Amino acid sequence: MKSRGYATLAAVAAKPATVIDLDYLKPQEIGAAIARPPWIANVHPVDLDKDGLMDVIACEAQLNQVMWIRQRQRGVFEEKVLASDLRAPVHVEAADIDGDGDLDILVASMAVVFPHNDRIGTVFVLENDGHQNFTTHVILENTSRVTDVRAADLNGDGRLDLALAQFGYDQGEVSWLEQTGPWEFKRHVILELSGAINVCVADFDGDGKPDIAAVLSQQWEEIYLFRNDGKGHFTNARLWGSTNEDYGSSGISVADLNRDGRPDILYSNGDGFGPSATPGPRPWHGVQWLENKGDGNFVYHRVGLLPGAYSPIGVDLDGDGVARTPKDIITLAAGDLDGNGRPVLVTAGFYIYPPYDSMGRIVLWRH
Repeated sequence: MKSRGYATLAAVAAKPATVIDLDYLKPQEIGAAIARPPWIANVHPVDLDKDGLMDVIACEAQLNQVMWIRQRQRGVFEEKVLASDLRAPVHVEAADIDGDGDLDILVASMAVVFPHNDRIGTVFVLENDGHQNFTTHVILENTSRVTDVRAADLNGDGRLDLALAQFGYDQGEVSWLEQTGPWEFKRHVILELSGAINVCVADFDGDGKPDIAAVLSQQWEEIYLFRNDGKGHFTNARLWGSTNEDYGSSGISVADLNRDGRPDILYSNGDGFGPSATPGPRPWHGVQWLENKGDGNFVYHRVGLLPGAYSPIGVDLDGDGVARTPKDIITLAAGDLDGNGRPVLVTAGFYIYPPYDSMGRIVLWRH
């Protein structure tokens, strides 16, 4: 199960300067007002009701809620709680799991955000009746804390399966759930290491079949590729790893950064709550690009230094910009919220420790 070998990966040094332009993006707060320091763990832009206007779904890990921030008319948003009894939800995704033509919601639940060894993780699916009324299904429970869930047909049977990152604590896994029937899933473990925080699904090796990439934090600080034979059998290889146990891996995403037709991996390390006794940014934090050269081979590029970097995504904003407030933003997504073909960024705040200043809850950023 544990292949510690490398796929071909070369290192390319690069230290471009950061451009400071605090007026590049204009913020708009959406959804409910701040009542207490929020723990918004994830935001996901999607047209949930298929009315032609992009919405945002989000999860609040302290209040155990999944929310729908609906765009009722262009630029006007209202918030509705879709589920309020999901323990520490930390990732949401929309997909038509039951094949009935509407979008259901996948939820990864850690149950407890802070370190915990018990098998308390859960995967929920909120089933949409077509009118945005949701029924909660538990499809995996009593398992290592779940941090990410993504939908894809991983075995070629025409049904959507789920790829999972399971952080656990001392124990954890990267796994997938095979859909075997209506709301029935069978779990397959493809890596037994703790600290998985994100999975991404794409055809990384160009064979027409969906593969999985995963990032592991904690003492591993590694990125793995799981190559799929198309029938749900995976061969794993480690793409990159750091010997610094305080490296602070904080997220990966897929983007064709150089537009060569191959999906690359964007990777951030900015978690300041690692082995060190004092929380905070580290001088080695930043953003990396793993360039896909084809057939499972990647080249590592250091994009730049960025203390506290989280949630990397690739979008065409035609420039670079930085905001100083709100602080403690750990999740970032992009979508065409304005219907003009240009991406709007969506961020959310997660505030564990005081001082509770410069806070934001869910904010849109426009160029």
